[in-house]
Amino acid sequence: MRVLGIETSCDETGIAIYDQKKGLLANQLYSQVKLHADYGGVVPELASRDHIRKTVPLIQAALSEARLNGLELEIDGVAYTAGPGLVSTLMVGATIGRALAYAWGVPAIAVNHMEGHLLSPMLEMNPPEFPFLALLVSGAHTQLIAATGIGKYQLLGESIDDAAGEAFDKTAKLLGLDYPGGPMLSRIAQNGMPGRYTFPRPMTDRPGLSFSFSGLKTFAANIIRTGPDNYQMRADVARAFEEAIVETLIIKCQRALDLTGFQRLVMAGGVSTNQLLRMNMSKMMQQRGGEAFYARPDFCTDNGAMIAYAGMLRLQGGSQTSLMISVYPRWPIEELPAIIT
Repeated sequence: MRVLGIETSCDETGIAIYDQKKGLLANQLYSQVKLHADYGGVVPELASRDHIRKTVPLIQAALSEARLNGLELEIDGVAYTAGPGLVSTLMVGATIGRALAYAWGVPAIAVNHMEGHLLSPMLEMNPPEFPFLALLVSGAHTQLIAATGIGKYQLLGESIDDAAGEAFDKTAKLLGLDYPGGPMLSRIAQNGMPGRYTFPRPMTDRPGLSFSFSGLKTFAANIIRTGPDNYQMRADVARAFEEAIVETLIIKCQRALDLTGFQRLVMAGGVSTNQLLRMNMSKMMQQRGGEAFYARPDFCTDNGAMIAYAGMLRLQGGSQTSLMISVYPRWPIEELPAIIT
């Protein structure tokens, strides 16, 4: 099976073609970071307009990259992100994807964006096997999922306020860093003095697997308001903030691993590219006698490859989407039907 994947859930247009036997044939990505930088965050109307401009040309580029010409026999299915995400941007990919599938006479499948992230490490040479614990950590989500099969997901805990990536970006803005600030905060954190500031590890002093990161932003704001206004202070705050986020995520993962008894951990989403998080999470899993799995950085942020792959698995399992075009700004991953592969 050969599947075209379309991702337009937020501010990146991702198009990919995945072949069941040959793997990834094409992967095209356009980022809108420069478009939204002046506003300090994503503007939905601008994002959807840019997806309209970029999606079809990127599909044509992906077909060219894969040495295809768009004939119906060369694409066996079309997968598109239907949620969660911004409704206006989701509609762009869903409309184009469903129309192409109809024109080519092939099935279409609406893909859950978070399932795409969860399955993204399976695009690597050493894919994880079920069951595993998944930490989905991005700008909009921080979730712990017990995964025992395709569509067999149990939500164990999630953030009750800001997601980890959102907290990174908001704190970076307080430090005067440009959008998107998360990666820039991590960069200057490398120059911070260890132990200069000590941030709390929120909700680790009580049982449970829920997260809360909004208080860390407030804690950082108080330091910035009363501290010296110089680069070293910003670097010290960034380091302490990053360490607090990483340690909190690791503590919660340890609890979830104890609860499930799993020996495999999958970490996915944009924040999973954080090097301190990867290093400390891998160290923790090694100490437990388990193994941590990550996708390459290009597949951690929004991309078409994960959508094409997730769509292929669901099409193989017999699922497909009707002609009605529907998107779901909120689409809990635990509501997905199970697929027997």
